[in-house]
Amino acid sequence: MAGRKQSPLGFYTIGIAALFLAGFFLLVMFGAQNYRNTVAGQNENMKSRALLSYISTVVKAYDTKDAINVEDSEFGQMLMISDGDTGYTLRIYRFEDKLVEDYASRKVPPNPEKANVIGVTKRFDLERTSEDMLSVFTDSGSVRLHLRSEGGGV
Repeated sequence: MAGRKQSPLGFYTIGIAALFLAGFFLLVMFGAQNYRNTVAGQNENMKSRALLSYISTVVKAYDTKDAINVEDSEFGQMLMISDGDTGYTLRIYRFEDKLVEDYASRKVPPNPEKANVIGVTKRFDLERTSEDMLSVFTDSGSVRLHLRSEGGGV
C-alpha cells in the first residue's frame, strides 16, 4: 500500500475548470458594466435631445401663417406661438436657468413662477437665418426649423 502514487491529473482538471469559471465570471462582470455604461449614455442622450425635440414639435404643430414670432422681453428672447384667432399665445422663454412655457392671453405679461418647466438650460437663443428658417440654440445643441407656413411671422 505504501507504493501507491497519486496522479496529478485530478488537480489539473480542477485547476482548468476553476480557470474557466473565473473567466466566465469576469466576462459577465465586464459585460454588465459595459451594458450599464451604454444605457446611461443612451439616457443622457435622450434627455439632452428631449428639449430640442419638444420645441421642434410645438413649432411644427402650430406652424400657420404669422403664428411663430420671436420677441425680446425682460426674460431675454421669447418664442411666441399664436393660437389662431383666440388671442392666446404659447410663450417659451428662459427663466432662472430653466426653459419654461406658459399659455395665456397675449395681453397678459409672462408669469414665470406659474409657468410649466420644460427643461434645464442656461442658453436659449433664437435666430432667424432666412425667410422661412428658425434656429434654436440651447445647452443641448441646436435645431434648425423650416417654417412651412409662407415664411411664418418670425
